[in-house]
Amino acid sequence: MHRMQGIEGVLGTLRSQALSAPESGIVELVNAGREQENLIPLWVGEGELPTPDFICEAAYKSLRDGETFYTYQRGLPELREALANYHENVYGRPFSSDRFFVTGSGMHAILIALQATVSAGEEILVPSPVWPNLAACAGIAGAHPVFVPMQFSEGRWELDMELLQASVTSKTKALFINSPCNPTGWVATRETLAELREFALKNNLWIIADEVYGRFVFGEEKRAPSFYDVAQDDDPILYVNTFSKNWAMTGWRIGWLSCPKGMGQIVENLVQYSTSGTAAFMQRAAVAALQNGDEFLQFQVEKAQRGRALLTERFVKHSRLNLSMPDGAFYLFFSIDGLADSRETAFAILRETGVGLAPGTAFGPGGKPFFRLCFARDIGQLNDASRLLCRWIGD
Repeated sequence: MHRMQGIEGVLGTLRSQALSAPESGIVELVNAGREQENLIPLWVGEGELPTPDFICEAAYKSLRDGETFYTYQRGLPELREALANYHENVYGRPFSSDRFFVTGSGMHAILIALQATVSAGEEILVPSPVWPNLAACAGIAGAHPVFVPMQFSEGRWELDMELLQASVTSKTKALFINSPCNPTGWVATRETLAELREFALKNNLWIIADEVYGRFVFGEEKRAPSFYDVAQDDDPILYVNTFSKNWAMTGWRIGWLSCPKGMGQIVENLVQYSTSGTAAFMQRAAVAALQNGDEFLQFQVEKAQRGRALLTERFVKHSRLNLSMPDGAFYLFFSIDGLADSRETAFAILRETGVGLAPGTAFGPGGKPFFRLCFARDIGQLNDASRLLCRWIGD
């Protein structure tokens, strides 16, 4: 038997799924430009504000009190109860704390949801364009994301239910729905969610519902329609969410998973064998966010609304810009006439203007000609970025 020679031989013995895991098309741009002078970073989904003091103080107190030991795998009882109360306030009906589990980020919640529902060789339906991490995570596990292209017409994205049904095979086990959608801003109506629920029940599928941006909607409503509005508590739906967006906690890496009754031990086991729980001081901060964060959350939504208004007003007047009018989340998804490869163009825009955009190539089929811009940012930054972009694009 011959021993492996050199690093190439060692790498060649790794799992094929690990070797083929795609580099994030968003992080690729971030890594290239994060040290650039005069940078306006609009490429990732976060604002420029740090986490509010009242949230940080709860974490400081926890650390001062010595809460530095292992803790509940399912999450602190106080946090799970706070999550139940938060959902009661938002959705107007009772929730049991038993259905909520604390995770080490929204991404970790997605990982657990995938581990619970889709095995190697099985398929998950993913409407696209979409945030890329779900599909990549499924691929690493050996499952197959099946992209279902959304239809773009007259500035709106729509889900084609006939195409969704046509994409089901004997290997299909789950459906991923992100509404409000990152990156397109599409928001599923209550009627669409009810139709998706019936579709999943008919085809014996689990739904992984990513409702991270559910509070970021731009109209008279205070929240987006949710599967909670149309589903029964024991429906096969896993809701993934995070503290990152609502309360400026992207760097904390704490989220939650909401599951049907009876999944408690299963989820606890999956937490145990991935992170072994979330730090207590982070959970105390999360309790503070849920209990005292309504005013800050409203400020965040209003700030995003102002950014959306500024950019859409300017971009809609530009003859070469085609934009998707976002009904929710906090991204502008737009294309530029005559520029088909958003990855190459995003690098050029970064070098020549300092404006950091996420290329649509990062978001799967249908995204290639588009760019994603986060407008949950300082209005001065957005003003400068829109001026620089319009000048770069020209007439």
